[in-house]
Amino acid sequence: MDNHKLKLSILDLATIYNHESASETLHNSVKLAQHADRLGYTRYWFAEHHNAEFQMSTSPDVLGAHVAAVTENIRIGSGGIMLPNHSPLKVAENFSLLEALNPKRIDLGIGRAPGTDGLTALALRRSRESVTGYDFPEQLDELLSYFSGNFSPEHPFKNIRASAEQLIPDIYMLGSSDGGMRFASENGLGFVFAAHIAPHLAMQMLKAYRDNFKPSYFLQKPKSALAIIVIAAETDEEAAYLAAPAELQWVRWGTGQFTLAPPTLEEADNYVYTPQEEQVRQENRGRFVIGSVENVEKKLRALAEQAKVDEIMILNMLTEEKTRHRSFELLADAFELKT
Repeated sequence: MDNHKLKLSILDLATIYNHESASETLHNSVKLAQHADRLGYTRYWFAEHHNAEFQMSTSPDVLGAHVAAVTENIRIGSGGIMLPNHSPLKVAENFSLLEALNPKRIDLGIGRAPGTDGLTALALRRSRESVTGYDFPEQLDELLSYFSGNFSPEHPFKNIRASAEQLIPDIYMLGSSDGGMRFASENGLGFVFAAHIAPHLAMQMLKAYRDNFKPSYFLQKPKSALAIIVIAAETDEEAAYLAAPAELQWVRWGTGQFTLAPPTLEEADNYVYTPQEEQVRQENRGRFVIGSVENVEKKLRALAEQAKVDEIMILNMLTEEKTRHRSFELLADAFELKT
């Protein structure tokens, strides 16, 4: 792979760190997106989570609309829209609007999970049948048909239009198993694999996507990316220190501790892991790429080559604004994103 062709992008959960206010957290996300825009990153995506006390990314389309308006070149989108929570028509309408406002800069990443607990999913959807049943294939087909205008003649919605013009964002399926991969390859969509969720499946699923890809109205050739947590600094020691809160957070999630606030740098640096927690911490190593920018660059290029992708999407989990911005600056320089 050509060293100068590896693209970098950012996935943001809009996490509340260091007891910030919700407004401060969202403002920090906006500033990071603007910084990434200046640095030459390819895209900036917001996740969708609900009823999460320390995450503010409940509406990627609303956040995306604001961030797109204050950036110039970077693509803005969802990583993803959790389609089971939404009407396909409304998703098509919202992303058509975003595409009209920001031509050739909007991405629609689609997920199959609710991004929340069952009760919250019920509150979102207002129908027990939509929570207990499974109609994602029909939902996805409906959504894609709004964009392509290619409903079957017998479909009841065949005369409904999502927009006055045909406005189509770039469309991706998200996945951490073979489910998302199959929908992406069967429907000819882009595919982003969440290696921070299932690192052991990443290479297998990305290969299967390429091998099974069927050209579509939306995409003629496979287009894939690998998502992972990346923390780069001037030295390996500094990176390990800065990564400690993210490591501790994932250990807590892995041991059922979901209600604690994201740890601070000081808390994580002084934390003593139990033997069980230390085992989980070691098992989590594959979710992260941590180190000096020189070592991170080598690891990311190797991962991209192994995965046969030309883009790495970085899950932003640095707790401090200054070091967060610096990490992305170092990576932008190392990968010559502006050239």
